[in-house]
Amino acid sequence: MINLILFGPPGSGKGTQAAKLVEKYGLLHISTGDLFRYEIGNNTPLGLKAKSYIDQGALVPDEVTIGMLRNKVEANPDVQGYIFDGFPRTTPQSEALDKLLAEKSDTVSRLIMLSVPDEEIVKRLLLRGETSGRPDDKNEEVIRNRIDVYKNETTPVYDFYDAKAKSTTVDGIGGIDEIFDRLCAVIDTL
Repeated sequence: MINLILFGPPGSGKGTQAAKLVEKYGLLHISTGDLFRYEIGNNTPLGLKAKSYIDQGALVPDEVTIGMLRNKVEANPDVQGYIFDGFPRTTPQSEALDKLLAEKSDTVSRLIMLSVPDEEIVKRLLLRGETSGRPDDKNEEVIRNRIDVYKNETTPVYDFYDAKAKSTTVDGIGGIDEIFDRLCAVIDTL
């Protein structure tokens, strides 16, 4: 199995590239944002628990997020692997993901970070904001804050997998197909 963590700041192209990787390698794309929307929208026990935290403006505890992730993995046992997008965001989440995969006699194959300069991220997100309808894509100050949060919170995750020789950085600048080819060059060595 190929189990990838697709990593990068907001606007780095993770969603676009994940869709192409799913098609080429037969992987299941697991986005924590999608998981939250599904669980909350379907009023599942985990969704209701997550909503109670969100409604208070609090972070959803790791055990709730990991429970949702576990449900998704267990509901799709016959895939060729997974692309984790938006998870893990912290070292404890990385440890929990490793534990979940180990229970299935599996492991994270590679964390691949799309590297994109801050100014390019701002430009991309402002452009996306014109059509996405997302208010957080329309405000440069909010975008820069999101970039800072990403850098501050997620660097330890990159380091966690780098210590296991599983982190790789790929240049996220260029055409969609050009970036995809770079990602495939990394994946094809696994």
